[in-house]
Amino acid sequence: MSEESFLREVEEELRSDKLKAFWRRFAPFIIGAAVLIVLLVAANEAWKWWRSSTAATASDQYYAAVELVERGDITGAQAAFAEIEASGPRGYATLARFHDAALLAEQGDAEAAIAAYDALAAGLDQRRLRELALVLGSYLAVDHLDVAAVEQRVGGMIGEGSLLRNNAREALGLAQYKAGDIEAARANFEAIAADPITGQEMQLRAYVYLEQLASTGIDDFTGETDGEAPASDATIPAAE
Repeated sequence: MSEESFLREVEEELRSDKLKAFWRRFAPFIIGAAVLIVLLVAANEAWKWWRSSTAATASDQYYAAVELVERGDITGAQAAFAEIEASGPRGYATLARFHDAALLAEQGDAEAAIAAYDALAAGLDQRRLRELALVLGSYLAVDHLDVAAVEQRVGGMIGEGSLLRNNAREALGLAQYKAGDIEAARANFEAIAADPITGQEMQLRAYVYLEQLASTGIDDFTGETDGEAPASDATIPAAE
């Protein structure tokens, strides 16, 4: 064996020993990191599967509850919505709470329905949904609470920044009309009629309200009256 071959074998042995020593020292860390990566990937896939599975289950439960409503089984529907609220994904739980509040209103329990909408609004962090809950509660409050209660819920929504501003104006205007504050009611109805984002149906309702005001002795655009303002129990078409 030549001297060069001998030196090469010695170098290879040394490299092999160093590699073995390195592996003995760091193998637990390398294996642990690999296992962690595998576990993270597996956990992520499991979470996706679980979320998809629970969403599908909640969807089935939700539409089953809606079918119960359509069949007139209100008690069964309320129980089904309560189950979704308790264990379903957040989105379906929120939908179930809206339906539950609506069922209370349909059953004639306006006080409980208003409280349910108030609780929804207080617990929601999504602005549009929170405003929707407040608007729905305020429509009920028109016939069961005073103007201050309606204004407390939607008074901050009648500005240009809210997409539901015309619903807020309508509820507030109806409450003001009922209380005999004709000028304030007229201002809200005119704002609805003049707003470029007002839908055709709501704009038509606003003109009906203004026609009603005009027929009771107040001009629908100038605010001039031909006599005394109508009593607070005067009739005006209610919002749908």
